[in-house]
Amino acid sequence: MAGRDSSVLCLFDVDGTLTPARQKIIAGMGDFLQDLKKKVVVGLVGGSDFAKIAEQMGGGDYILQNFDYVFTENGLVAYKDGKLIGKESIQSYMGEETLQKFLNFSLKYMSELWLPVKRYVSILRPNKYIHATDNPLEKEKIREKFVEALRKEFSSSGLVFSIGGQISIDAFPKGWDKTYCLNHLKDEGFKTIHFFGDKTSPGGNDHEIFADSRTIGHSVKGPDDTRNQVEELFFKN
Repeated sequence: MAGRDSSVLCLFDVDGTLTPARQKIIAGMGDFLQDLKKKVVVGLVGGSDFAKIAEQMGGGDYILQNFDYVFTENGLVAYKDGKLIGKESIQSYMGEETLQKFLNFSLKYMSELWLPVKRYVSILRPNKYIHATDNPLEKEKIREKFVEALRKEFSSSGLVFSIGGQISIDAFPKGWDKTYCLNHLKDEGFKTIHFFGDKTSPGGNDHEIFADSRTIGHSVKGPDDTRNQVEELFFKN
């Protein structure tokens, strides 16, 4: 693509960064990212699975055709130019015994939570097992307390726990945070990798890649802030 600097990559978290929390991409953001793609290489990296990211970003075909890289489940599933280049399974890594201990502990813990409204939990995605909905009482630090309980219970398991998105807790083996996606980029010749995310504080699921020496991290407050920061970096010269 003429005029594009292929030595620069912009990697974007999805939920809370390119889209409002748990919602679809806002009007105009897709076109804006395509304008950015004319200037630099553009990729997505999310903790959710492919189906969830596709739902938020306009469909599976759309993201594979319009982004140079798509990393789902923190990069455990990786696409380049629309083609699958890597796939790893947390289930096979953890083993059934550890997985069931983790799930049983989580379900018991959640069953004892008292919330103003409690509806359901979902244990579906291979990298995001816990997904509690309907007002998780952030002001009382429900998720923070849950994460601390998980860390204590599974201190020798090699698992890492962090706050993800607006309502979830991420669980993954050490090193399988969003920096995992960088393994797919080490031989791609990038001189600069910018990362944009909203959960960049310690304990958030964007923190490790935000603070990694291989990236230039940008902390955002939502899609509008993401766009403003990108415009300042790439469209005002």
